[in-house]
Amino acid sequence: MFTLMALPYANDALAPIITPNTISFHHGKHHKTYVDNLNNLVKGTEFEGQSLEAIVTATAGKADKAPLFNNAAQIWNHDFYWNSLKPNGGGVPAGKVADAINASFGSFDEFKKQMATTTVGQFGSGWGWLVADAAGKLKVVKTGNAEVPMTQGLKPLLTIDVWEHAYYLDYQNKRADYVNAVIDKLLNWDFAAKNLG
Repeated sequence: MFTLMALPYANDALAPIITPNTISFHHGKHHKTYVDNLNNLVKGTEFEGQSLEAIVTATAGKADKAPLFNNAAQIWNHDFYWNSLKPNGGGVPAGKVADAINASFGSFDEFKKQMATTTVGQFGSGWGWLVADAAGKLKVVKTGNAEVPMTQGLKPLLTIDVWEHAYYLDYQNKRADYVNAVIDKLLNWDFAAKNLG
């Protein structure tokens, strides 16, 4: 049985950037629904007892397995998103992540510009990602709906959720304000460093 991940911080810890009201709906309702759906979908199938990653990989791009993929990938994406944020985060990273950003983008400011532009520019629901390719070069990519970069051979380092339920209660239609606030004040660079390896 899959379980809803416990948040790594209190419901009010990301305020005022992301309010407890948004967290309670986003985590407690949307994220939980994906968990409940997947538990029902895997029951009695070959996917019962498999990891999220295994289900995502096995069902990606298969139309007949779309419900399994969508729910498994959305659990994985949300688990990753909550870990991509931390209270008093954001700003310019240090250490190996800073070195990798400077080597790949030329400067933190250029990374920030690409991250904001790409993420805000995702048409409809989706995600903005900082990823590393097979050669270790960092890139900013976007994915629609439940898609995940790992199915494209990319290693996710951080993500920003731009489904409307991630920001609409706090920002209404001002997606750019939400994305820039997350980059400036909430990104968890320690989590990115751990993923970079």
